[in-house]
Amino acid sequence: MPKIVVVYLSTSGNTKAMADAIVEGAESRNVDAKAFNFHEAKIDEIKSADAIAIGSSTFHYKILPPMEKFIESLGNANVSGKPGAAFGSYGWSGEAPGLIAEKMRSIGMKVIDPVLRVQYAPAEKDLEESKRLGKDLAEKVKKSLKK
Repeated sequence: MPKIVVVYLSTSGNTKAMADAIVEGAESRNVDAKAFNFHEAKIDEIKSADAIAIGSSTFHYKILPPMEKFIESLGNANVSGKPGAAFGSYGWSGEAPGLIAEKMRSIGMKVIDPVLRVQYAPAEKDLEESKRLGKDLAEKVKKSLKK
């Protein structure tokens, strides 16, 4: 069964809610999906994943620094060519998901566009969009594994 790992760093729980909805969407397409808080994510889990979604809240117009370092370290995790997705919540500016996507592309991942950005706490429509992203990523994984 294809496997998706969702790694997030959430300062207020909003990005975590999105991560959980992404997992729910992926699982609805018969893909094994798990969400990990950035602090709990293990490199072996990421290496064994067929796709990776990464989320962070925006802080001072940037990705939270620990998440930025984490993404850069993925270059050593053999993720090139894998499907990916970027997401996150924000209060004012919302740059983190776009910056995450750029970093993921720079290490060779195939990131789904557009990135998912949600201002403040995700409303029901935002959680539905998060589920849709999980479904889209699951379908992309299935196609990439058939090649």
